[in-house]
Amino acid sequence: MAQAKAGNTVKVHYRGLLEDGSVFDDSLERGEPFEFKLGAEMVIPGFENAVLGMAEGETKVVTLSPDEAYGPYRQDLTIDIQRAQLPEHIEPAVGKRLRLRAPDGSINEVFISQVTEDTVTIDANHPLAGKTLTFEIQLVEIVE
Repeated sequence: MAQAKAGNTVKVHYRGLLEDGSVFDDSLERGEPFEFKLGAEMVIPGFENAVLGMAEGETKVVTLSPDEAYGPYRQDLTIDIQRAQLPEHIEPAVGKRLRLRAPDGSINEVFISQVTEDTVTIDANHPLAGKTLTFEIQLVEIVE
């Protein structure tokens, strides 16, 4: 039976879990497998490495360190701003996602990680940075 290798486009079903067992993502809930090309850096490194070598129909469970997933949490990617600096139409709430324009013109997605009476903490880390993640993966199909 063929095994998934770099350059293949594959379809997988997966469920992602945090260390406490809570589910943060589940392709089965969306009703269709996730399709991506191996070797194209479309997914986190540990997930891609787990799929490499799998055969259609095979399932596996892998636990990924932060370095294999979304990287370590970086305090230097957070900034505290005065609430008054936020545009009036934005009501700050923990977890709220914002798109901010960087000095180079690029758009960065950030989220609010803390709100006090006077300040708001803006965080540019991936929400799963610094976390150990477990994935239950089933290789549904090797497309090409």
